[in-house]
Amino acid sequence: MIAIVDYEMGNMRSVQKAFEAVGYEAVLTSDSAVIDEASHVVLPGVGAFGDCMANLQRFGLVDSLRRVIAQGKPFLGICLGLQVLFTQGEEFGVHQGLDIFKGTVKKFSFSQSNGHHLKIPHMGWNTIKPEQASPVLQGVSSDAHVYFVHSYYVEPEDSSVICTVTDYGFPFVSSVAKNNVFACQFHPEKSQQVGLHILRNFGAWH
Repeated sequence: MIAIVDYEMGNMRSVQKAFEAVGYEAVLTSDSAVIDEASHVVLPGVGAFGDCMANLQRFGLVDSLRRVIAQGKPFLGICLGLQVLFTQGEEFGVHQGLDIFKGTVKKFSFSQSNGHHLKIPHMGWNTIKPEQASPVLQGVSSDAHVYFVHSYYVEPEDSSVICTVTDYGFPFVSSVAKNNVFACQFHPEKSQQVGLHILRNFGAWH
């Protein structure tokens, strides 16, 4: 059973429906006992870094998330669920994250001096370039298109956790992977067949 952590930020139901579409049972929950019992845990989210951490604290889920990761359960972070795995975020002030990965979440910043002004947020389809292999990306082509909606990106201290990069003015980290954790800036649930393939891989991951 896949537990999708519901902390009242983002469209959790779309993630649940995507897992159901590829044949996996997935429950939305803010109950740490259910998360502890799940075989796989997913942390999705859309919104501000600080609000996310405040909600996770309010629901008493911070220790639970750290615990299931430490136990080695397959863990998937999506968009904001990737960002809060890092040490801190710089959105509306500096906020402390879960500190699973050392590093900072920074805002895109572009000037018109480079000949083109890129819009923020980075929104729409873009390609992911693999930097390392992951069971979650098995069978995904090296130029696969996935869907993004974000204004911030992660900057890991340890480059060995970088799984894919994507170009938007410069190469930014679009997913990370280490041991039982895979987390992506893009939205698999919005990425059509490629995204469903990724979710199917995650559900089969042990």
